[in-house]
Order: sequence, then C-alpha cells, then structure tokens
Amino acid sequence: MDAVTSAIAAPNTARSATKSSSGLSSDFETFLVMLTTQMQNQDPLNPMESSDFAVQLATFSGVEQQVKTNDLLSGLGTQIDVMNLGQLAGWVGMEARSSAPVRFEGSPLTLFPAVPNTADRAELIVSDGSGKVIQRLDFNPGSQEITWAGVDDAGAPLPDGTYQFVAQPFAGGALLDMQAVEAFSMIKEVRTDGGEIGLILQGDIEQSAQSITALRTPEAP
Repeated sequence: MDAVTSAIAAPNTARSATKSSSGLSSDFETFLVMLTTQMQNQDPLNPMESSDFAVQLATFSGVEQQVKTNDLLSGLGTQIDVMNLGQLAGWVGMEARSSAPVRFEGSPLTLFPAVPNTADRAELIVSDGSGKVIQRLDFNPGSQEITWAGVDDAGAPLPDGTYQFVAQPFAGGALLDMQAVEAFSMIKEVRTDGGEIGLILQGDIEQSAQSITALRTPEAP
C-alpha cells in the first residue's frame, strides 16, 4: 500500500512544483488530493486495486488534454474568422448581386430574373418595405435582365425606399413556382457572427456572404 501511495504522491509533488494559475491545473491537484484521501480511507478488508486508481488518473488526464485541444481549436477558429474578415474587407464599396431587397432612390434598377425555359409568360411582382404588393408587370420570360423604372401605372415616380422583387412564371396558363429576382446593391459593411460571414447592404439590408452570386465595381455615375 505504501508503494501505491508513493506512486500517486510523486506526480502530485512534481505537479505542485510547476503549478499554473489555470483552472484545469487546480482541478487536477484537487483530484490527486481526493485520490490520495480515498486510498488512505478505503476499507482494509476490501481495498481497491491499484489499477483502478491508475484508470481514474488516466481518465482525468485525458479529459484535461481534450479540453486543452478544444481551446486550441477554438483559438484557431477565431484566427480564421479574422483572416476571412481581412480578405472580405475588399468587398466594402463593391456591388453584390443577390435576391435581397433593394434600396431604390429614384434611378431605374436592373433586375436579373431566373425563369424556367418552359415558361411562356412571366410577371414581375414588386413589394414595398412592408411586404405589400404594389405592382405587377409583365416581362419577357426569356429575358436575362430587365429594367424596373420605379414608376407607378400613371408614370409617377414611386417613393424612395426598399423594394423586393419576385418573378411569377406561367406555362400554358398554369402557374409555376415563384422565382427569386436578383439585383446589385452596394456593400456597406462586412461582419462575422458565430463563424458566419454577413454583409450589410445599402438600405441596411443584412445578407449572408454565401448568398452572393456576383460582385462588380460600382458603375461611374
């Protein structure tokens, strides 16, 4: 029994000499004290095997190493996020193409509908910032891009604001699935949240970087 106690006490003494301020080291020292106390107060008629103590010690040590590994991976993940932000910083001031709502300020907008080849008719559905449908316009379903003038049926300019566009295709009079319509918007800010890269577009529209399908330099006014 003295030999087993000495074998456990030796690591305890060595660790005390190099004890750090970390919580893991403190918990490890506590575990060794409890283990030694357990040995000293065990039933002499039914003592625990020394191998059982070794298993407990090895188990705690394994947990300690796993926690350290997790901390290391977490740190690497943070560094990767910072690197991504650094690379995406060049996006600020560029125009990103996505199906997010678009800020309208009086100038016509170029839209990019995605309509199935089977469609023989298509409508552009325009909604305002509250989600209310304010306009339905027919367009050629084969068009890869269309221009939205931003005027009402009487030709009067619509108010500045945020607008959402959706294409509604038809084939033989039957309505097909609604299709997203993309447009370009200025990128104002790049941010990260939980490992996800997000963009703030003109009009304070939030959009995931993964949803961007194209980038371009802003056209000269």
